[in-house]
Amino acid sequence: MKAVEIEAKSIDEAIEKACRELGQPREKLNIEILSEGSSGILGLGAKKARIRASLLSLDAEFQASLGKGPGKEAKNSREAAPEEVREAAGKEPRIEATKEAEPDGPAAGRAREFLEGLLAKMGLDFPVDVEEDEETITLKITGDGSGILIGKSGQTLDAIQYIVNKAHGQGGRDRKRIVLDTEEYRGRREEYLVSLAEKLAEKVKRTKKPVTVSYMSARDRRIIHLALKGDESLVTKSRGEGSYRKIVILPARRGDKH
Repeated sequence: MKAVEIEAKSIDEAIEKACRELGQPREKLNIEILSEGSSGILGLGAKKARIRASLLSLDAEFQASLGKGPGKEAKNSREAAPEEVREAAGKEPRIEATKEAEPDGPAAGRAREFLEGLLAKMGLDFPVDVEEDEETITLKITGDGSGILIGKSGQTLDAIQYIVNKAHGQGGRDRKRIVLDTEEYRGRREEYLVSLAEKLAEKVKRTKKPVTVSYMSARDRRIIHLALKGDESLVTKSRGEGSYRKIVILPARRGDKH
């Protein structure tokens, strides 16, 4: 697996450079922060931020099966992902839902078949259950060892979810958001983030100083925002660039709104 070390003025800028160099979106990369860098004093003694970036392991194995490396993907990898999945499968995913999938609705059935085919191509024989509401299709991967799909902070699960959503989005009018879960990870992650938000909120109230939570996905940032939304003494803001941004919790001032 190709890994690159990148230096830049900030972590966010380094991540953006890594995405360009590897030709991958942020959610398909594993990012290791080697040094957060510092601005120094009046510009003196400033140190650059440094990261190590590599393709998520499952994506690397998947691309290897196609005879491709990270640098050989199409320039627009976000658009290329669904074609690669279909190429690996050798054919388009079946459009009609199977009889077993009919109670979930045609779109849910197609999404489940696509995911099961993708997992099979990765050598992972895990069954997929479906839950559906008006806005979301939840695909729950079960079976011994399915936790290997989670990855660090859910990065691997998010990457597979991204691919399934891209393929599902090309299916016509019914474009419900698809959420992947395994071993109840999404629920456990949400409980952890809500608990973290409450602890940091107490710290901000006690010290009267802002607290920064480093580099979270949009989903995780939203959980933090919602957990503290009803507290009028606090304000939460997202800062930075790229797919993974920081969230800041700070004391509210007169006129501040969430």
